[in-house]
Amino acid sequence: MGTSTGDKLIDVVIVNWNSGMHLAACLRALAAPSERHRIRGVTIVDNGSTDGSLDFQLPPDLPVFIDRAGSNLGFARGSNRAARQGTAPYILLLNPDASIEPGALDAVIASFNRSDAIGIVGLRLCDQAGNTLRTCSRFPTARAFIVRALGLNLLPGLKHLGPFMRDWAHTESRIVDQVMGACCAVPRALFEDIGGFDERFFLYYEDVDLAKRVQKINRISWFETAGAARHIGGGSSAAIPGRRLFYILSSRFAYARKHFSLLGYLATLFVTLLIEPWSRLAAEVVRRGPVKMFVVLSGYAILFRTLAGAKSRG
Repeated sequence: MGTSTGDKLIDVVIVNWNSGMHLAACLRALAAPSERHRIRGVTIVDNGSTDGSLDFQLPPDLPVFIDRAGSNLGFARGSNRAARQGTAPYILLLNPDASIEPGALDAVIASFNRSDAIGIVGLRLCDQAGNTLRTCSRFPTARAFIVRALGLNLLPGLKHLGPFMRDWAHTESRIVDQVMGACCAVPRALFEDIGGFDERFFLYYEDVDLAKRVQKINRISWFETAGAARHIGGGSSAAIPGRRLFYILSSRFAYARKHFSLLGYLATLFVTLLIEPWSRLAAEVVRRGPVKMFVVLSGYAILFRTLAGAKSRG
């Protein structure tokens, strides 16, 4: 479809949980003249933040609505809640620790105009120095999880089974399995048709699952290098590393149960619970020492307690 530069075609969805000053920088970037002409509205669902991350003056020229959820709904549920409050034909899912660069939203619209087959557009992510990060991923498989649990993805012939496409420099636009959910866009009609994010994923893998479901209806994920965002990474979850590991592992189980065969799911459970704790501990001893070992032990302790509680309730 043809568009003019004055069309406000995008609703921005942000889920905030104790993001510090990152959120203010994120909104300042959205309020830049090069971007705000594309934005119909910005909805921030705040998941019960306690760090004062909303205590700043909002940009006056940016239509921002803050929805205080009062508790931590998780990323998937918070994003769905925010998305329902908009009306624009495209939804930009943006982490509060990501700041878009000038021209990013025009690049999003131009990407969707390439083909009706494009279901998700992800922008190039950079670190604070402007270096392009390798953030696109192949869809995970049981084999990939087994290789990672054993630490074998560090071997030259198996590096492609790591979590990100590090064998590709991310310097050209192309079709990929999955773009990182820190800064990606989806047509509202498609997002609503497939039910938005699966809210069984509290945090992590919800973007992988979304891309997988988009692929199943013959739509593609497109990585666009013409638009970029600075991404700090880790965000607020970096402050709770043990619980962050728990979220990663529990969401891995949810993804495997949903998308793998029974054998693949059971294999994922086996290596994650019985092998990976030891390989992670060994890696931390070699790389970073006993402090990070505590993070691994803490994350797995939460995981085993949660599994035990679920079993007793069942």
